[in-house]
Amino acid sequence: MLQRKTAFGYAVILALVASLNYLPVPGIVDAEGRTFGIFALDIYDDALHLVSALWALGAAVLSLRASRMFLILFGALYLADGVLGCFAGSGFLDLGIFTWGWLDLPVTLKILSSLPHVLLGGLALVIGLKR
Repeated sequence: MLQRKTAFGYAVILALVASLNYLPVPGIVDAEGRTFGIFALDIYDDALHLVSALWALGAAVLSLRASRMFLILFGALYLADGVLGCFAGSGFLDLGIFTWGWLDLPVTLKILSSLPHVLLGGLALVIGLKR
């Protein structure tokens, strides 16, 4: 049951993340187009988050097994993407590593911008693997 609730929670969180660039709330997107002044989310990121939200919702509605599979696969992919981002400054899920390559950014910025994927991916993986 924990996995189904978690998958549903991920659906809500990821849908909110996908909508951040489109919410008329001051302070969310700065003048340079960065969310919270850190994340440069573009249409590819928004699409990735929306598809992930729909995947999470479908899994949560379908079954415990589907929810576990979502959490394990999503967790592994997002965790790997976040770890790559900590080093390269861009990840593979939004094709950034192929588009922009290895970015010359401060280490702190690389880590801060990759932290959501590391945390969300790691937590999903741990909960998905729980029996």
